[in-house]
Amino acid sequence: MNTILSFIVSAFILGSSCTEENKAVAPPPPVVGPDNPENITVVVTTKSDVSNQKNVGLKTIEDAVSSGTEENISTLRIDQNQVYQEMDGFGFTLTGGSAAHLMGMSQSKRTALLTELFGTDSNENQLGISFLRLSIAASDLDAKAFSYAMTKGSDDNLLSNFSIQEDMKNLVPVLKEIIAIQPTIKFLSTPWSPPTWMKSNNSAIGGQLLVKYYEAYADYFIKYIDAYQKEGIDIYAITIQNEPLHPGNEPSMLMHANEMADFIAQQLGPKLKAAGITTKIITYDHNADKPEYPIEIIQSAANEFISGSAFHLYGGDISALSQVKAADVSKDIYFTEQWVDSEDGDFGNTLMWHFENIIIGSTRNWAKGVMEWNLTSNSSLTPRTPGGCTRCLGGLTVDADDVNRNVAYYIIGHASKYVPVGSVRIKTNQLGNLPNVAFLTPEGKIVTLIMNNAETGTKVNLNFKNTEESYTVSLPGNAVATIIHTKPMS
Repeated sequence: MNTILSFIVSAFILGSSCTEENKAVAPPPPVVGPDNPENITVVVTTKSDVSNQKNVGLKTIEDAVSSGTEENISTLRIDQNQVYQEMDGFGFTLTGGSAAHLMGMSQSKRTALLTELFGTDSNENQLGISFLRLSIAASDLDAKAFSYAMTKGSDDNLLSNFSIQEDMKNLVPVLKEIIAIQPTIKFLSTPWSPPTWMKSNNSAIGGQLLVKYYEAYADYFIKYIDAYQKEGIDIYAITIQNEPLHPGNEPSMLMHANEMADFIAQQLGPKLKAAGITTKIITYDHNADKPEYPIEIIQSAANEFISGSAFHLYGGDISALSQVKAADVSKDIYFTEQWVDSEDGDFGNTLMWHFENIIIGSTRNWAKGVMEWNLTSNSSLTPRTPGGCTRCLGGLTVDADDVNRNVAYYIIGHASKYVPVGSVRIKTNQLGNLPNVAFLTPEGKIVTLIMNNAETGTKVNLNFKNTEESYTVSLPGNAVATIIHTKPMS
């Protein structure tokens, strides 16, 4: 692609996520659509529903839709002919701690809960979670820091002690049960630290990967992918390092962009290719305040081996994802982590912020996959490493067979239940106090995620460009909603 064409395509990418879609659109003349509003379903969660962590479930509201449009209210124009990224799914990180919580349940209760979370029948009480992030060895929400090669082998076989035995206790058994429910679920795996003997400080905390161990660490990834494949678990993608600019966690490691690029270009990329492994390599996996980090890798020799970049939002603005997309439009974008603070004074505000920035914001800025942090916690927020997160609230709280559905359950559920893998984002206009994003599902349904930031209820006109159907939808105040057009659109 020549320089001029690259500039034009990059400008389109940035404009399509923000500028073009933010233009105010005047309401159309009242158009009376077919008198069949039963084809529109509205699912709502309000701030008050989650403020006290109630198990209210995803609620369908009645009498929220009427045919035709009304004057003097905002109009959302939905254009399924303008498509953007195809979705890989929505979900959580299944930490070692989360797996332990689930394995602590009775078999019958665990099966029922996993079916609720991963089942794909949208007519049942099933969320259809389709994307899970896993830790390669320990994360900070394991009981201890560990790697798969705690001791170094001989000089001619450095990884002779490699074993995933720690994962066989809880994580692998739970994953097998999940796969039995949803065989097509995708897994993205991330290390928090290499084996300590590969690092400059010989510690699980901080330090850097020694260049002399680049080859061994690439082999470590391959052994992990192979070991999981032998258990019937295919790893869809890997990132190289969780939060590479945050070396204070336990476990953790500092890894600069040039180091990550060199490791991928010199060892990991060529080795995966030579082994015939199709697992995707995703770069970065940290905050949106440093878009120059993934851009540096995209512009390096690692480019030919990488599939995209991953982000968190503990710093920066979600629009940075579009900036990275514009650096190479062939590379994908993923959103891989956002935690919920157990000490948040108002989970209703958490619902609204996450839905606007993570669910709507990241997908409007090209994210193919969107994941919150830990799937489950227990009431004591354990296990965790000595330096691990002490306030990370799971999507559910699980204490033996006692289950409570927390705010992230609703944040993810509003998307995962109705936007299956293979859906594509389609064009909508932004509407001030009504942030939104829409998708066309493989079955031909139009699914719109929208929220009303106002204290009071409001109405919005929906206009479907390709059929000229129009409806008016009523939304409660301080609420997030999923609007499903259940009739396949021609």
